[in-house]
Formats: sequence, C-alpha cells, structure tokens
Amino acid sequence: MRLLIALLLPWLLFFTIGRPIAGVICLILQITLVGWVPAAIWAVYSLSQYNTDKKISNAMGGGQD
Repeated sequence: MRLLIALLLPWLLFFTIGRPIAGVICLILQITLVGWVPAAIWAVYSLSQYNTDKKISNAMGGGQD
C-alpha cells in the first residue's frame, strides 16, 4: 500500500513514515510536473530505507512498532 502511495502521492508517504519536513520538501518538488519523477524515486528509496531500519530494529529486539 505504501509503495502505491510512494508512486502516486510521494509527499504523503513521508508523513506516513514520520518525516514531515521531507514531506513538505517533496510536495514542493512534486508541484512541478518535472519534479514528480524525482519525488517518486526519492519516496520509493525512503520507503525502502524505512523498511530496512524497521527490520534491523526488530532483529535487535528494540522495535515495538
């Protein structure tokens, strides 16, 4: 579900993963149609990093969310 959000509304993804400042920057980038592609790539990359961080945190025994 988050991957679909990352592709269609990249700025919204940043709010769902707890990075509101990046979300605002991404929204400004996405306002231009040329910036939509870099914003979507950035959002997918950030989602990947977020998932990796969660897996590492859970493996270390510190993740509760």
